[in-house]
Amino acid sequence: MSELAVETHLARRAPARWIEPDPRALAADIPPNVLVHLSELAARRGISSEPWFAGLGITRQQINDPSVRVSYRQARTVIARSLKVLRDPALGLLVGRNETIGSFGLLGLAMMTSRNFGEAMATGIENHKVCGSLLDVDFAVVDARTVAAQAWPRFGEIELLPFLCEELFSSSLALARELVGPKLIPARMELTYPAPAYADEYSKTFQCDVRFGAQYNRILIDAQWMDFPLPGYNPLTSRQALALCHQQLRGTNSSDEIVGSVERLLRSRLREHPRLTEVARTLHLSERSLRRRLADSGRIFREIHDRVRAERALELLHAGQMSVAEIGIELGFSDPREFRRAFKRWTGMPPQLARRSFP
Repeated sequence: MSELAVETHLARRAPARWIEPDPRALAADIPPNVLVHLSELAARRGISSEPWFAGLGITRQQINDPSVRVSYRQARTVIARSLKVLRDPALGLLVGRNETIGSFGLLGLAMMTSRNFGEAMATGIENHKVCGSLLDVDFAVVDARTVAAQAWPRFGEIELLPFLCEELFSSSLALARELVGPKLIPARMELTYPAPAYADEYSKTFQCDVRFGAQYNRILIDAQWMDFPLPGYNPLTSRQALALCHQQLRGTNSSDEIVGSVERLLRSRLREHPRLTEVARTLHLSERSLRRRLADSGRIFREIHDRVRAERALELLHAGQMSVAEIGIELGFSDPREFRRAFKRWTGMPPQLARRSFP
């Protein structure tokens, strides 16, 4: 087979398969909250969700058990099947808009009883995995007047990114408005993927400027909201609810925690091309200790760095707003040729071909 034929064959593969699978996607450590919401929506429409769980080792009834956890692979399979059956293009917005503080369980209680909105936002972001989030979430200071909640896809997810962002950001806004009132309107929304056919639904939901094809997935708000006092403030209840959230989070494999910490740090500093020594110093570890802890989880620093860069490159290529050279700079490459070579090493194809293969 010629090189061109090989590249054409690779381009037909799903984007998520361009990068070697991450074994963490098979770990059953995610609360099935989103799957419950989707199943309940199907039931209200008279549709059985049982077939969505076929062959996955879990059933519709089992996800109602609060102790049950699912893997990322299981969750994304159920979501992909639900999208095909329910045929609602704005499904993520619909699910998220209908969530309430009660949908967030203990985390909702911890946020509701926080001192102010800034404290509640920090609590929600720090403990977002308690509610079964399929995206990684962090906090960013955009400028002197604006802050943001940012979302990062896991395991190079592109196909389901619109649904995941819709559900996360619309439910977060619904929760925020329960905390401080309907006057909270985002400064703007930014999303890395192209505008869908139903983009008007975003404007109706978020009531702000929505920018597609951006560099980040994030919802931006005026920093003045951070000091807004919450009427439900109760320090004792807040501490008790937080303690229970932390107890649930401790069920996560500690060796995976260090991998996640390294990934988050690398994502925030990709332009700087951080080295192992710098990452270890930032995490208050010696280089030797960091190497050992990564080895305990079966990982090495270079592999993690390459994966984070490959996933970010694919996300920006899919957005379609930046040139290949600009994406290379975003990932810490000063020479576009070096970026092209690295990208082909990571994915098996040049970035231009990867961009053309996106739907």
